[in-house]
Amino acid sequence: MSSLYCQTFGHGETDLVLLHGWGLNTGVWHCIVDRLTPHFRVHLIDLPGYGRSQQYGEMELEEMTSVVLNNTPESAVWLGWSMGGLVASKAALMAPERVQALISVASSPCFTERSDEGWPGIKTSVLNGFENQLSIDFQQTVVRFLALQTLGTPDARKDAKQLNQVILSCPMPRVEVLNSGLRMLAENDLRSELVDLQPPFLRIYGALDGLVPRKIIPQLDQLWPSSHSLMIDHAAHAPFISHPEIFCQEIIYFVNNL
Repeated sequence: MSSLYCQTFGHGETDLVLLHGWGLNTGVWHCIVDRLTPHFRVHLIDLPGYGRSQQYGEMELEEMTSVVLNNTPESAVWLGWSMGGLVASKAALMAPERVQALISVASSPCFTERSDEGWPGIKTSVLNGFENQLSIDFQQTVVRFLALQTLGTPDARKDAKQLNQVILSCPMPRVEVLNSGLRMLAENDLRSELVDLQPPFLRIYGALDGLVPRKIIPQLDQLWPSSHSLMIDHAAHAPFISHPEIFCQEIIYFVNNL
């Protein structure tokens, strides 16, 4: 199988791998690359089946993570947004010696609500609804899903437009790839696996996030006491778009203090 599409910028001493979320591609990071490149060698990767890595079909989390590991530096800080956070977390579990530190952004180890456990998340019926709609009008369904990611932010309309432009910058992922991504969000639960995570771990959240509720923060603070959590006020599911300066400052500070 051919390599994943990857762009590398910057001349810093530390490698920083950025993984995008469901339905998107490397273009989502272009708004912050210039802030990060003075400090890092930044590697932007299109996940298998997304963006310019269209040669891949549907995958489960472990298989996708293996492919990404085969296309990344031997040692790096891994930052994953939303679904990309699951992949980055799985990489830290599968190859902890290669992950200098893990940063999850608006991500959850268990995206779906588990009401019997008091665990907040996306209702399974909502994810199933998106999967059903993909077969009817997949482009509009992706746009609707992404619109949820900016709701409530001061510049929600502008932020949503930026995400839509990212979608249009590359070929759309195939329906089966998008469906397998939704199943990845619905089926995986890494809460217990990450209890004994070896690399340093920073978790960043948006206070207004409607997909990854802020209520998970204290639960994970208790479950993973060695990790660090940060909530950005007035941000929703894409804090690096709505609050790029604060976001990048926190990343630089965290890595510099490893």
